[in-house]
Amino acid sequence: MIEPTRFRAALAICAGLLAATASLAQQATAPSARSADYIVAIVNNELVTQVEVDQRLSRIKLDGIRGGTRLPPDEELRKQVLNALIEERVIITYARDAGMKVDEPELDRAVANVASANKLSLEKLHERLKAEGIDYTRFRANLRDQMLSERVREREVINRIKVTDAEIDNVIASRKNQAASSAELNIAQILVTVPENAGPDVVAERREKVMAALARVRGGEPFELVAKAVSEDGNKDKGGEIGAKPADRLPDLFVDAVKPLSVGAVTTEPVRSGAGFHILKLLSRSDAPGVSVTQTRARHILLRPSAALSTDAAQRRLAEFRDQIQAGNRKFEDLARQYSEDGSATSGGDLGWAAPGSFVPEFEETMNKLPPGGLSAPIVSRFGVHLIQVIERRQVAVDPKELREQARNVLKEQKFEPAYLEWVTELRSRAYIEMREPPQQ
Repeated sequence: MIEPTRFRAALAICAGLLAATASLAQQATAPSARSADYIVAIVNNELVTQVEVDQRLSRIKLDGIRGGTRLPPDEELRKQVLNALIEERVIITYARDAGMKVDEPELDRAVANVASANKLSLEKLHERLKAEGIDYTRFRANLRDQMLSERVREREVINRIKVTDAEIDNVIASRKNQAASSAELNIAQILVTVPENAGPDVVAERREKVMAALARVRGGEPFELVAKAVSEDGNKDKGGEIGAKPADRLPDLFVDAVKPLSVGAVTTEPVRSGAGFHILKLLSRSDAPGVSVTQTRARHILLRPSAALSTDAAQRRLAEFRDQIQAGNRKFEDLARQYSEDGSATSGGDLGWAAPGSFVPEFEETMNKLPPGGLSAPIVSRFGVHLIQVIERRQVAVDPKELREQARNVLKEQKFEPAYLEWVTELRSRAYIEMREPPQQ
C-alpha cells in the first residue's frame, strides 16, 4: 500500500495471480518435478522455468478447490500461468532498469509477515527455507522484486492516465443530480382541486379560487392559516405541511417548482397537476449538493500476498489479528506498526481524513459500511489484503477545487485498468522474449 494521496489511483494487480500465490508451507516441490526442470522462456535477462509453471499451476488448482472456483481446462490454464510469469518478469526487469528502490525496513516487515502467517519465528523461517532448499537471500530478493514491481506499476500507470475538464464537469453534474434526488425537501401546499373531466367554466372558477388564496399569502397572511382555510388536501390542519421527504419520493412537478426557491419562499404562480392547482412553500431543504461531504478517518493493516504468502494465508492472519483486537489482547495500532506493509505502518496504520473517492472501490465500500470504531473482516484489493477500522467521521464543507479533485480521482480509478493493460502490452512489445520448447526425451 502507498500513501493515502496515491492510494486512490494506484497499481492494478492481477486478481488471478494473487489467488495463485501459496504459503511457505506449500513451496516444497517433489523431486520428480525438480528433475524435470527446464527453461520455458527467457524474458530480457530473466528465466522462466518449467518447475515455476508447475508450481504456480498446482497452487491455482489448490486454491480453486478450496474456493470452489471453476477453472479453465489444463492446457488453457497452463498458457495463462506462463503468460502471467512472463508478464511478471517484464515488469520486474523494467522496475530494476528504472531505478526503483525498496527500503530494508519495508522488506524486513514483509519477511516478518511471511513468518507470522506461517506461525514461525524468523529463526524458524530460516530453518524452514534451508530445509526446503530455498536460499534466504534469494527469498528476500523475490519479495523485493514484487514490491518493486508494484511501485513501478503505480508510477507508470498513473502517469499515463489523462483526465479532461469536460470529463470532470460530467462527473460533478452527475453527482449533483444524484444528490438532488436524495436531498430532503419539506414543502407545504395549498391545494384547490379540479374535478376530473371538468369543463372550462369549472376550471376557471377553481383557478380564481387559488389565485385569491395566493393573493392573501402575498398580502402578508401566514401561509399556514390560508392553507387551513382554503386547502382541500389531507394536510390542511397542519398548515399544508407535507413533511420532509427525499426529493425522489416527491412529484417531479413539486421538485422542479421549488428548485429555484429559497427556504421560506412561495411559488409565484399556482402549479397545475392532475389533482388541481397547488401553491407551494419551501419550508426546508437539506444541504445543497456539493456543499458538504462526509469525511472518514480510518486505519488499516495491509498484508501483501506473495509467492511465500498466499491471499488465503494473509486473510487468515488478519482474521487472527481481528480476534485479538476484539478480545482486547492487542491494539490495532500496535499490530499495524509491527506487521503492516504500507507507509502508514509507522503511524499505526492511520490513513488520515479522507473524502469519498480517496480509496479504491473495494476498500471504500467496506469502510463506508463500518460505524466509528467498527472493524472489518479481511478484504482483498489490488494492493493486497486489508483489515480496516474506522476511527471517526465528520461533515466538512467542500470547495469547488476539492470537488473537482474528487471527480478527477474517480475518473482515474475508472481508467486505471485500461491504462495498465496498455502499459503492459507496450512493455512486452519492447521486451526480449524467447520461448523454448521442452527438451527431447
